[in-house]
Amino acid sequence: MPSREPYVVRRAEKQAGQKGSLFAGSIPSLPVSGGTDRPAPSKPASPASTFWRPIRSFALSQLTSLVRRATLRESDLAPKYEKVHNFKVHTFRGPHWCEYCANFMWGLIAQGVKCADCGLNVHKQCSKVVPNDCQPDLRHVKKVYSCDLTTLVKAHNAKRPMVVDMCIQEIEARGLQSEGLYRISGFSELIEDVKLAFDRDGEKADISSTAYEDLNIITGALKLYFRELPIPLITYDAYPRFIETGKIADAEKRLESLHEALKLLPPAHCETLRCLMAHLKRVTEYEKENLMSSENLGIVFGPTLMRAPGLDAMTALNDIRYQRLVVETLITNEDVLF
Repeated sequence: MPSREPYVVRRAEKQAGQKGSLFAGSIPSLPVSGGTDRPAPSKPASPASTFWRPIRSFALSQLTSLVRRATLRESDLAPKYEKVHNFKVHTFRGPHWCEYCANFMWGLIAQGVKCADCGLNVHKQCSKVVPNDCQPDLRHVKKVYSCDLTTLVKAHNAKRPMVVDMCIQEIEARGLQSEGLYRISGFSELIEDVKLAFDRDGEKADISSTAYEDLNIITGALKLYFRELPIPLITYDAYPRFIETGKIADAEKRLESLHEALKLLPPAHCETLRCLMAHLKRVTEYEKENLMSSENLGIVFGPTLMRAPGLDAMTALNDIRYQRLVVETLITNEDVLF
């Protein structure tokens, strides 16, 4: 489906063209010099031309402003992330019709499926052909932690989860010189309090130094958010490609492979990863004070951002070094990869 921005601009330009032709038909053309040897005799402007000229200029300037405002308004909106529906078998009370095919949903129990994120009701068969246009509703998305990342950002019409932005802003506001930043853990009970605050209050959660004096509580809450994602930041589907990238010995080839692997991530995941890596790179700029190099941060965030289902303990243990190397490379080359 074509994007809205070109359509808005195109529509406004079309309207401008139509109004321009309307004015052109009603406004007499001004005389133009016909030769270079001697100027043509000037003719006095007609009263109609004098009357319409300022009106035409004002109208065209307003249309130009309209096109510009429409373009800016669309570009300022959050990106249109694609999201599949989260359908679950549902028993409807009373008569119900499929919202996709508009046919009646027969049966007494389990008549169809309902999207847990946006509330769309369809037949089970129709759910296989419904477009990936889920628009999560805050009435259905009632928590921040343990919520699918794309679902959360679409529900709040944001680029990234608010917990990521708020924690990073708070950490950087207090200073990145704290020794052992992200390596030292805060009290688990207080970290759980931060989690509950986000689930309960969302963007209004208070994580200031007045509420939580220890900065390690905020860093722990951020790491906990990534650990509890149902789909990791580096998704299950992309995990094998990232691990293979970590096994490449040549630095340039590894960087090239990592750039291709990033294309496998959903847009919301990639944008959140970009923001996190930029933050962690700023952390490494104070390595002398906080003793946190890109390698140390890779050790901390490797298993947090990457995990694969169904792996035995020995395989998962062997993957830890590759996870560290992937995150370390992402931090070091953040400005190139994103």
